[in-house]
Amino acid sequence: MKSLSKIFAREDLVKQVKDWKAQDKKIVFTNGCFDLLHLGHVDYLEKARSLGDKLIVGVNTDASVSRLKGPHRPLQDELSRARIMASLLFIDAVVLFDEDTPYELIKSLLPDILVKGDDYNIQNIVGHDIVLQNGGDVKTIRLVKGYSTSGIVEKIKAQIKA
Repeated sequence: MKSLSKIFAREDLVKQVKDWKAQDKKIVFTNGCFDLLHLGHVDYLEKARSLGDKLIVGVNTDASVSRLKGPHRPLQDELSRARIMASLLFIDAVVLFDEDTPYELIKSLLPDILVKGDDYNIQNIVGHDIVLQNGGDVKTIRLVKGYSTSGIVEKIKAQIKA
């Protein structure tokens, strides 16, 4: 299955990135929990991909999501979330990371462009220092208002209570 071939172990992805860079490909990196795929994610990821030749998405593991979002998250397991991300045509590689932030992952991949949503400012984006020190760029992308996994979860909870 093609989507499975886009899910990499960290060490294998480091090698793949070196190959892509040798082919003069511009590497874009972003990350997130991606617990429920929604329009906001698709819009954001498609725009991120348009900034370069290859888009890598770091996906938090289940343990990492639970530490960040609380004991009732994630809603979907890490392999499901990684596979869903890998199925999107504009994503070239997916990698799971267990840390609370992707700092070490970014350090090992050294993407050309680091991207987050416009709810961040560049100085608060994890890994901005590494990317900038290595001649890369850090960008923010305007988010589609009204779309978030937490918002969807709260809406469902409210509907159940009603």
